[in-house]
Amino acid sequence: MRMLDIIDAKRGGDALSEEQIRFFVDGYTAGDIPDYQASALLMAIWFNGMNSEETRELTMAMLESGDRLDLGDIPGIKVDKHSTGGVGDKVSIPLAPLVASLGIVVPMISGRGLGYTGGTLDKLEAIPGYTVEIEEDAFKEQLRNVGCIIAGTTGNIAPADKKIYALRDVTDTVDSIPLIAGSIMSKKIASGTDALVMDVKTGSGAFMKREEDAIALAEALVAIGKGVGMNAMAVISDMNQPLGKAIGNALEIEESIRLLRGEGPDDLLDLTLTIGSQMVVMAGKATSLDEARGMLEAKISDGSALERFRMMIEAQGGDGRVIDDPTIMPQASRHIEFVADRSGVIASMKADDLGIASMLLGGGRSTKDDRLDYAVGLTLDRKIGDPVTQGDRILTIHANRDDVSDVERLLREAIVIGDHAEPLTLIHRVIA
Repeated sequence: MRMLDIIDAKRGGDALSEEQIRFFVDGYTAGDIPDYQASALLMAIWFNGMNSEETRELTMAMLESGDRLDLGDIPGIKVDKHSTGGVGDKVSIPLAPLVASLGIVVPMISGRGLGYTGGTLDKLEAIPGYTVEIEEDAFKEQLRNVGCIIAGTTGNIAPADKKIYALRDVTDTVDSIPLIAGSIMSKKIASGTDALVMDVKTGSGAFMKREEDAIALAEALVAIGKGVGMNAMAVISDMNQPLGKAIGNALEIEESIRLLRGEGPDDLLDLTLTIGSQMVVMAGKATSLDEARGMLEAKISDGSALERFRMMIEAQGGDGRVIDDPTIMPQASRHIEFVADRSGVIASMKADDLGIASMLLGGGRSTKDDRLDYAVGLTLDRKIGDPVTQGDRILTIHANRDDVSDVERLLREAIVIGDHAEPLTLIHRVIA
């Protein structure tokens, strides 16, 4: 079997066989297939897609490229959450300790940034000392002692995904339903979780711009999960503007802390509680979503969730003082106001361009070897539907360079001020 023939078959629109998919996954993982051939196949998949059988075989090949984590000796139903990624989407960070504060085990395997969307692991590494690479024994011990963990793939879980994930990020092949489904589900099945809630984003700041594509991805993810005996469901949520007010690694950690203090933005809180309520019901701790939401709100009010976040940070080597003093994280040297050039209301925001703006400042990667600047990003004062007067601050640019004219030009095109704005719906639908 030759890699060239596999590329040619998919470029021509053919369905790949199980043998061809495993030849690619095993060969690329072992280093026998070079990046340029793997990139060619990823691009062919991006253009021509994969049917449900191919997607399942890709997922299983990536899953079987490494080990499975056995969490059977940890009592209780293990519940995880995954997002397909969006601008300002930091839900996982407050969600894991919030749900764990109810005595639910949350083994959260997360990833790094893809394209203009921030990665949960990148954000957490803005906390001094925080370690995301955890060995299996330590992973399980933390679950026993703390109840939650947010880490990268532990041990030898889905090594194929690690390599393919990094390559997708720099070859513009991120927004492909089979590649996204294979990446997410290979890790989640291998991580030993019993139940999984997936947050599938749709809109200008999501990889799935059209709602019908988001629904197709959600259905594919849920089908794969249920096919291996996992309790799986998905929420379709809006990404036509950034989630919350902070975009950037340290800035989003600070906003997560504020949310667990009861001071978070309404949209971020609503989505966190919506997903968290599903997790609580899946874990058997509540019989209805309303009951579950009330339980979560109580844990924010009494400070339990915030203290659980401190415990998680310290268990992973991080400096727990960040809970009380977020300025111990890297801070930008310049804070530049971006103001309205006319009066009206914020009519629209191209969320992807705001993510790209943060990436240009150094908050994201354009190549897989780029080093991140954890301090930089944007903080929003206005969002869609908010009125502005000419000269009002719309957002602040947090930068470590003097010239941000490229970022300002991008923002001026991305943020439209008009006479009215169409209201956005945060939760589009639930797929179970």
